[in-house]
Amino acid sequence: MTLEIVIRYLHFLGLFAFFASLVAEHLLLSKQNTRAELKRISVIDAVYGLAALTVLATGLLLWFSVGKPAEFYSKNAVFHTKVLIFIIIVILSLYPTFFYIRESKGNPEELVDIPKKVIILVRIELLLICAMPLLATLMSRGIGYFG
Repeated sequence: MTLEIVIRYLHFLGLFAFFASLVAEHLLLSKQNTRAELKRISVIDAVYGLAALTVLATGLLLWFSVGKPAEFYSKNAVFHTKVLIFIIIVILSLYPTFFYIRESKGNPEELVDIPKKVIILVRIELLLICAMPLLATLMSRGIGYFG
């Protein structure tokens, strides 16, 4: 019981860090950023990645080790939708991550044009993350269970 509470707590903290770091990343992005700003954004993006790994690891523990039986999650269409959205978010985050890493090198004062695609991808990620609590709530109520 105590282990389950700790894992769920870490899962929630990971989710909060996941969302907060993406919001910070979005707020710091503009049409042009200096390479120094991009370096800061890439650090925030690294926190975002660590938070995603925390969410994934604790989520897998909740699915297969502690808490409700694995069947509760495995036989729930809403859960599968939630996992799919998480995977889509991770895939969408790759392009901005590689852009930040590549463009943060060089003269720290030099301005870099931020492609519209980077800003749009971050906004899509934010939108998709906002769907996750709704799906979690539906799932906790047994909606989508087909077992």
